[in-house]
Amino acid sequence: MVQNMQTILRVLPRDIANNLDIENIEEIRLRTNRNMILKYMNREEVSEYIPTQRDILAILQIFCDNSIYSYQSQICNGYITLMGGHRVGITGNVAMKDGKINNINYISSLNIRIAKEIIGASDEIINEVIENNQINNTLIMSPPGCGKTTILRDLIRNISNRGYTISLIDERGEIAAMYKGIPQNDVGLRTDIIDNVTKSLGMSIAVRTMAPQIIATDEIGTNEDIEAINYGICSGVKGIFTAHGSDIEELKLNNSLKKLYEEKVFNKIIFLEKKGIMKKIYTLDNNMYISDDEKLA
Repeated sequence: MVQNMQTILRVLPRDIANNLDIENIEEIRLRTNRNMILKYMNREEVSEYIPTQRDILAILQIFCDNSIYSYQSQICNGYITLMGGHRVGITGNVAMKDGKINNINYISSLNIRIAKEIIGASDEIINEVIENNQINNTLIMSPPGCGKTTILRDLIRNISNRGYTISLIDERGEIAAMYKGIPQNDVGLRTDIIDNVTKSLGMSIAVRTMAPQIIATDEIGTNEDIEAINYGICSGVKGIFTAHGSDIEELKLNNSLKKLYEEKVFNKIIFLEKKGIMKKIYTLDNNMYISDDEKLA
């Protein structure tokens, strides 16, 4: 289900906004002096609307509640998050200071990614994550655009409503979509949310202060993430995470994820195909990862 689209619709030309296929739209790409492109689930439309640089800046002003300065830290990370969890990617001329992004000037492109809440999206994998009333440490992997975040969001809701206390670290605000302290998406009855914080710091805070049974977060991959995950697991907390990757070999290309793999941290590693369908599952059996193919052989 798509919700809280009002802010996005108001920046589009009226004829486009009135005819937008809201249920199937995935991305709206705006580039200076080039045709706007609407990306749907199974098609792409090139619009006649060509935004100028002034249009791009005006749209960003609206997204930032007419105070770009207050969103500066998010902009320096290359995106801002809107009410409803929609994410706006930002590119332009990058200004650096002391090796860090200080600002993005002459903004030239906006990529509006539409967040979708799909109740029941995790039904196919829930029995892999919960077995014999026990939570498996689980890593969900796929290439971009295959539904990792959608699956994780619904999985958190699903598990939370079954009686487990979860701490969700929502670094970019895409999962719970917090707005003035209220989650816009259903992430379950027993879920505590920490947003607008790095995953590593958020996980450490949650373990120390919220006594969760499970910590969950999206797109792990840094050394700091791995240290926080090990800290949580050593404290007796289970973990459910996502990461980019299409197979085990690609997982091993990330040295941080490779370390977790070699240390046998995950009970289950689930790879997704397009639209959140399971492609392959690796299970930790007798201290070895065995794929579903091998189990059937």
